[in-house]
Amino acid sequence: MIATVLRDGARDEVAVEEPLEIRVDDAALAVTMRTPGHDEELALGFLYGEGLIDAPHDAGPTLDFAHNVVAVVGPLLRDPGARRFYTTSSCGVCGKGALEEVSVHAPPATAGPIVDRALLASLPDQLRQPAFERTGGLHATGLFDAAGALQLVREDVGRHNAMDKVIGRALLDRRLPLATSILCVSGRLAFELVQKAALAGAPILVGVGAPTSLAIELAADRGMTLAGFARRGRVNVYTGAERVRG
Repeated sequence: MIATVLRDGARDEVAVEEPLEIRVDDAALAVTMRTPGHDEELALGFLYGEGLIDAPHDAGPTLDFAHNVVAVVGPLLRDPGARRFYTTSSCGVCGKGALEEVSVHAPPATAGPIVDRALLASLPDQLRQPAFERTGGLHATGLFDAAGALQLVREDVGRHNAMDKVIGRALLDRRLPLATSILCVSGRLAFELVQKAALAGAPILVGVGAPTSLAIELAADRGMTLAGFARRGRVNVYTGAERVRG
């Protein structure tokens, strides 16, 4: 979603950022700052990434706050208890009150596909980002098959939200785990993105930007291929080089 504002007396386009409350069986669970659109996917992807669901659930806007609340039908796999989540558009783990709330255990990656280094380097150029091209203010996550064909892409002001939207869509389409797929993100590779990719079962994660130390550590521990600085035909492979040819 894009808003029109005035800049230096002229019209300009900016990315929309609004809060979204995620409710499960009428109980508030989380608030995230996001770009409106694909809110059901975002809610389900978030819940999947927190280990609270493992299958599609009915989800949709509520009648009273149609654009800012999404209601999910339970039950959840476990009781979140007193835990409540607040995430900003820049941080997907901000607001969590204890270390055990940050780490959700993911299974080790499957063998996955073997891909050419040149293919990994080319993936960011194939991300369709129409809203970013107009505003410069959005991140994107793309889901690719092993041949490098784009299957799905989502944009959002929060990089973790874009990932959740893709995972939520894959969950609804019953495509999880993503054992033969590649995930590609438009920015840096932080811990939270590696964790979400690992939980979704993706063996390969590629980013335009740099990885962090904890992202590399987590990817190595889960047996994932993590590649960064994918631009201008080049890419750096930090972990899981056995899946990369060339």
